[in-house]
Amino acid sequence: MPDTKFVIAAIVIVIVLLIIEALVVKKLAVSYHVKVSEAKIGSAEDRAREIIDDALKAAETKKREALLEAKEETLKRKNELERDAKEQKAELQKFEKRILTKEESLDRKMESVEKKEAKLASKEGELDKLMKETEDIKESHLRELEKISGMTSEQAKDVLLKSVEDDVKHETAVMIKEMDRNIKEEATKRARDYVVGAIQKCAADHVAETTISVVQLPSDEMKGRIIGREGRNIRALETLTGVELIIDDTPEAVVLSGFDPIRREVARIALEKLIVDGRIHPARIEEMVEKAQKEVENLIREEGEAATLEVGVHGIHPELIKLLGRMKFRTSFGQNALKHSIEVSHLSGLLAGEVGVDVRLAKRAGLLHDIGKAVDHDMEGSHIQLGVELCKKYKESPIIINAVEAHHGDVEPESFIACLVQAADAISAARPGARRETLETYTTRLKQLEDIANSFKGVEKSFAIQAGREIRVMVVPEQISDDDMVLLARDMAKQIEDELQYPGQIKVNIIRESRAIDYAK
Repeated sequence: MPDTKFVIAAIVIVIVLLIIEALVVKKLAVSYHVKVSEAKIGSAEDRAREIIDDALKAAETKKREALLEAKEETLKRKNELERDAKEQKAELQKFEKRILTKEESLDRKMESVEKKEAKLASKEGELDKLMKETEDIKESHLRELEKISGMTSEQAKDVLLKSVEDDVKHETAVMIKEMDRNIKEEATKRARDYVVGAIQKCAADHVAETTISVVQLPSDEMKGRIIGREGRNIRALETLTGVELIIDDTPEAVVLSGFDPIRREVARIALEKLIVDGRIHPARIEEMVEKAQKEVENLIREEGEAATLEVGVHGIHPELIKLLGRMKFRTSFGQNALKHSIEVSHLSGLLAGEVGVDVRLAKRAGLLHDIGKAVDHDMEGSHIQLGVELCKKYKESPIIINAVEAHHGDVEPESFIACLVQAADAISAARPGARRETLETYTTRLKQLEDIANSFKGVEKSFAIQAGREIRVMVVPEQISDDDMVLLARDMAKQIEDELQYPGQIKVNIIRESRAIDYAK
């Protein structure tokens, strides 16, 4: 209906506009013809009347058409509303039928539930009665048992628990021994094959680095030129490189001392260049140090690229490659960090090939497992934390990140590759000659091993042997049974793992001596 009114209003407006237009035309025509000739007035009026009549006819026609369209639209809308109303009425009837059906179903269920509740109430009363009778019978039986056994129920319970505890301890120890035996047999056989095969295929040289470098001189006269007038040359060199120069009575040699191996290498190259050049003064020293720094940076990049090519790992971020190259100048227990990483990469790949996992991913994880050691001189945190942060920063995969984080057992390995890297790292570090320790560290570890063993109850003596690779423990036979020995060995090994840091593994050997003594008279 609003549309029809709008159409009628529009038609009326059109008619009015046409009439106004006709009047305007008429007025203009009249004024024009008055000026031209009075004779033409009559014809102008006729023309105006014709225009007005035509406009009125056109308006009437449009009005009738608009009314017809409005009626048709109204009838169409009315039919649609009636059809929608019928559909909604049918839906409401269906919904009402469903509701009635559900109400009937609920009524039936309610009746059933009420009947069940009545039955449960009656059974609950019977159950309470039976429970009371059972308690009475139980108390009478307990009194009879206490009278027969001569013990109270608490005493009998303690005896029973002690017996069960002994049985469980014995069965646990037997089960552990059997499982350990089976697992060790199988694991030893397979691990021997894998490890021996991997080691046979991988051989790497290890050079023990120290905190000093020695530069050979052509003659002792060069020492005075290196020191310079009032020591200006040696001060300039030490300031620019951060390395201490030790010039003593050693013939034809200068010792460079510093904890940063990269700075020490820069100082060594710069000093050798100065010796060859012969012109030693502060300006020349600064120039040579800059050249040496660029040369060392190029060497670091080349060493990193060579390491990736050697193990066949590609697609590593350029910054990680530089950090790998820095590891050439980093040592751990006397073992070169870059050589160790390359060896771990090879071992991880070989072990991965043996057990059927991704060899390239295993090699990549092995190569990057100690990447944190490249920056642990400059940044706070352990090399594991720094390695994880670097791998995350340069978008390494979650498997690589977990392998780096788990290779010392700080977190649980989430993939088989992480376990392989852990094993390869232990193989590389533990093999004879790979690492060296100071006498103080060695003796401290032996003492800590014996202290841990002696802290357990029932231990008589303990001896750390085989350079700390084995701890032999003598126990008191009256306090420690054969079954207890198995549990004691496991507990002792776990405490050693938690409290000590060491390469490879330590064997815990528990010895219980049983003697039978008699005298012939």
